[in-house]
Amino acid sequence: MGDVLAGFHAVWEFESDSVLIRYERGIRTPKLFQALGERRIPLAAVEGVTLSPGKRGTVALRLEPRPGADPLMEAADGQLKEGSDPYRLVLPAERETLAEYYADELKGLLTESGPAERHLVAAPEPPLHFKAYDGKASFDGTSVQFRWSWTGASSAKWKAGDQSFPVSELSGLEWRSPEIFEGHLRLARRSTGSAAPLQPDQDPAAVVFGLGYGPVHESLPFAAAVLAAVRARGPVPAAPAPPRRDPADIAERIRHLGELHQAGLVTDEEFAGKKAELLSEL
Repeated sequence: MGDVLAGFHAVWEFESDSVLIRYERGIRTPKLFQALGERRIPLAAVEGVTLSPGKRGTVALRLEPRPGADPLMEAADGQLKEGSDPYRLVLPAERETLAEYYADELKGLLTESGPAERHLVAAPEPPLHFKAYDGKASFDGTSVQFRWSWTGASSAKWKAGDQSFPVSELSGLEWRSPEIFEGHLRLARRSTGSAAPLQPDQDPAAVVFGLGYGPVHESLPFAAAVLAAVRARGPVPAAPAPPRRDPADIAERIRHLGELHQAGLVTDEEFAGKKAELLSEL
């Protein structure tokens, strides 16, 4: 196609087999976009295109990535807010006709759908690092390092000592956004077996987030890079189903969540969602 479409915070360049997305670095640009800089999205990684009304006289053009095609979106697991969606281009409503034209052109070029067998979109390049509430996390491309903070780490983590996890020993990870209750990054190890998972603040294979610690624009690219390195090593054996949690522990966590909700630190939506999640573990 060889055309360019500029929207708020990003410019899309259409090529015969991909879309090159260049993100702006302005003050109003989401920090995640600024951290990503630019991304080339192969059309083989896309299974759909949508155009929908936006807020305050705008329209939104969005690529729908195939499951498993992008390590960033796989790590995010649906937790990104709409305004931080790197596959979404917002334009003034008066450009709707032009956006509709490009949407139709892209749809005509798409040939793939369903889960991808491998990552098709490049992950952020290591080395990467960020500061969590209870320690510092770093990734050099071959191993993940956790160095505990004396002001935030639990006694269990101090007792275990600083941690190093070679990619060869990992089977995946869990990223829970710092913008929701109990945000954290937890590494999954191949040799863990069926042991009940520890709480993130007690688990030496996890770092926990907090206000100003582990922000999305730092921790999510980090998680994507680690996940891409793990997947590049080949298939991972299926993990056994996690055991049921202790009902007393679930009840205590719901009580604590209710206290945060009453204090205004957790929204109604976050409270309802997390409570349902906890109840599902019984």
